[in-house]
Amino acid sequence: MPRAIWSGSISFGLVNVPVKLFTAVRKKDVRFHQLHAKDGGRIQQRRVCSNDGEEVPYDELVKGYEIAPDQYVVIEPEELDSLDPEATHTVDIEDFVALDEIDPLFFDGNYYLVPDERAGKPYRLLLDAMKQTGRVGIARVVLRTKQYLCAIRPVGESLVLTTMNFADEVVSQDDLEELPGPQAEATDREVRMAGQLIESLTTPFDANRYTDTYRERVLDLIERKAEGQEIVTAAEPERTAPVIDLMAALEASLAAAKEGKLGAGGASEQVS
Repeated sequence: MPRAIWSGSISFGLVNVPVKLFTAVRKKDVRFHQLHAKDGGRIQQRRVCSNDGEEVPYDELVKGYEIAPDQYVVIEPEELDSLDPEATHTVDIEDFVALDEIDPLFFDGNYYLVPDERAGKPYRLLLDAMKQTGRVGIARVVLRTKQYLCAIRPVGESLVLTTMNFADEVVSQDDLEELPGPQAEATDREVRMAGQLIESLTTPFDANRYTDTYRERVLDLIERKAEGQEIVTAAEPERTAPVIDLMAALEASLAAAKEGKLGAGGASEQVS
């Protein structure tokens, strides 16, 4: 049974909906520890001063912000504390916007908002109204002394709070130097055939269709090694990118899709 990590209320207009916040995503990364190859001992990280090479006790550490190479401004904990946003325990909805107006680049972490036992009716009211209007709420919330921009949106029978990146945190495409220019423009026929290929591979989204095959292989390797199996690894042949005749590749891909050799959500044969 998951435990709430925050409790407060959603505020929109003069309406307040008491809610609890639950983590919506649990990452399943395979984590490794660093060991000493000679004896298997766990490697410890030590805090060492770059000037004298001595280990520094925790109570002698301070926070510093680098303003120039090897020049730092030291900030005291109480100075940071005075700047902490007020923990209001409210999700203050400032605006409602259409979901398709928000580029996914702005989305970050996801959390379920669950109503307090006395807040079922106003919670359902907000959920249904947002579904009917196709709108999501843009709000601010303070979690663990940090203020976040977030989106409140209906997902199934629950409201989901998604923390968002601020505009100045999203890298502008103007900073990318290698995007294709007008000289790389495709012909109308190529665009039309690419569209036909996309349509032939289009299917309803089913998250259960996609699994982390790399993690599965790593866990299988760990299990086999733990059982004492000898693992033999073969060197991967070096792969070079094939020179592709774009039109020929599109025609071959369409033919393979029609024959079922290239299917949406299934295994495919590489066409080059």
